[in-house]
Amino acid sequence: MTRSYSIREGRESDIDALVDFTLQEARDAEGKDLDAASVTKGVREAFADPPRARYWVAEAPDGVLAASISVVTEWSNFRGGDYWWIQSLFIASDHRGSGLVDLLLDHVAGVAAASRALELRLYAHVANERALRVYRRCGFVTLPYVIMQRSVHQS
Repeated sequence: MTRSYSIREGRESDIDALVDFTLQEARDAEGKDLDAASVTKGVREAFADPPRARYWVAEAPDGVLAASISVVTEWSNFRGGDYWWIQSLFIASDHRGSGLVDLLLDHVAGVAAASRALELRLYAHVANERALRVYRRCGFVTLPYVIMQRSVHQS
């Protein structure tokens, strides 16, 4: 059954749902239980400092939040513009399979194009084959880069 959803920018009143979605996303995608206080801090700070991140949510006809997507930007001195990185994408389990991934990605791609973004980028856990298949179906390709990290905190 196809449902009708509306996409809108996230609001501060959505923070609790966005935190819940983020916690579920980490569990689903990587089997990780994140610290709820840290996630709450992270989502709240995105709204307190608007350039930090942008959120969009999908609402079902009954007003229930069914999904979310967030984006952060990265300036490219090579190309003189911003890459838009999809930071998170989550579909509530009872709304999966209803076209929300495509709807959210197409919406964000349209906003990115209107903002003159260079392209959409994302990273996904290498073991999350389901997500990788979906992203490839939606037109994402693997880039020739490796994501690395270095801790800045002393143990």
